[in-house]
Amino acid sequence: MRKELSEMTLEELWELFPIILNEHNTIYKQWYEIEKKRLLGCIDARDIVRINHIGSSAVKGLIAKPTIDILLEINNKSNIQELAHTLQYYGWIVMSEVKGPSMRMVFNKGYTKDGFAEKVYHLHVRYYDNWDELYFRDYLIAHKEVAKEYGNLKLRLMEKYKHNRDGYTQAKSEFILKYTVKAKNEYGNKYKP
Repeated sequence: MRKELSEMTLEELWELFPIILNEHNTIYKQWYEIEKKRLLGCIDARDIVRINHIGSSAVKGLIAKPTIDILLEINNKSNIQELAHTLQYYGWIVMSEVKGPSMRMVFNKGYTKDGFAEKVYHLHVRYYDNWDELYFRDYLIAHKEVAKEYGNLKLRLMEKYKHNRDGYTQAKSEFILKYTVKAKNEYGNKYKP
């Protein structure tokens, strides 16, 4: 009998859910739109300030994990526990949670005890603010050569960190920060509330 995900160690989870990179699939945008519609249908509209498709799957032509990352920005007066309960009711699983003024919650869908489902989602819930992911995404969309460089970096890192998501994420951080700074210089305060 297979263990439940909640019973697995981090190493077991990384083994079951390795870093996988695929060529960009145009269906990613449709998957995002479907899930966005579901979120808008189950969360109180007063709580939602902004919702965006982020991450590599949002950048046409960029190699990506077949995971749809969604940034859900909420009103800072939202009832976080009620929101979390609603999301869990609709099939989202809490991956991580940071409480306080810089609240961050990450939920997922598409992780099973047998591995990845056909559609995999990460939902990043945060208060409305000037988030780096939006700038980085836009910069990659506008600068194809940087997106290609990022894709090549990810391919190299996948070999080294196939079963270590934290290592993979950390190894990309210098590149991401460099181009996020460039994006903010280029776009100004595009996403500042």
